[in-house]
Amino acid sequence: MIRPEAKAQLMRWREVLAGAVMAGLGLWWLIGPGRLLILPGIGLLIAGACLIWVGAQRARFRASGEGPGSVRVDEGQITYFGPLTGGAVALREVSRLTLDKTLFPAHWRLQQPGQPELLIPINAEGAAALFDAFATLSGLRTERMLHAIEGKEKHLIVIWQRDASQNAQISLH
Repeated sequence: MIRPEAKAQLMRWREVLAGAVMAGLGLWWLIGPGRLLILPGIGLLIAGACLIWVGAQRARFRASGEGPGSVRVDEGQITYFGPLTGGAVALREVSRLTLDKTLFPAHWRLQQPGQPELLIPINAEGAAALFDAFATLSGLRTERMLHAIEGKEKHLIVIWQRDASQNAQISLH
């Protein structure tokens, strides 16, 4: 039996562990049984390294998932079902993404023109799916977002904001 805390950590870092296994197997193929498996070994080593890099980013983003409410991301729409609040925003219409660390737990604030702000706790169930959703925002710096999550400062942090030029509509008459 594995303790629940250890199992949770293994699940959090699962992509990194899988990438390490892949990279280890690729390295073994490179240095091990002759020169027959050099090309597959190099491919497996590169794929494992990429999986480790992406997995480390996702693991840093993931929270426990035991917070209030539930998040769903479906075809470009983020929906939050909370015990007191909730709502939905279209990802392509989001104008600003901020991390509000003045609240406990910290909350994502998604702003969409003409709609009230959507606040999502970072540890809500299903909030890990927001990593892939946020990654589609043009110009988002993933490392800055991860650093803001891990930081100890207690203030509002602007993670991403749409350029004014992207908001302008071009009309042909």
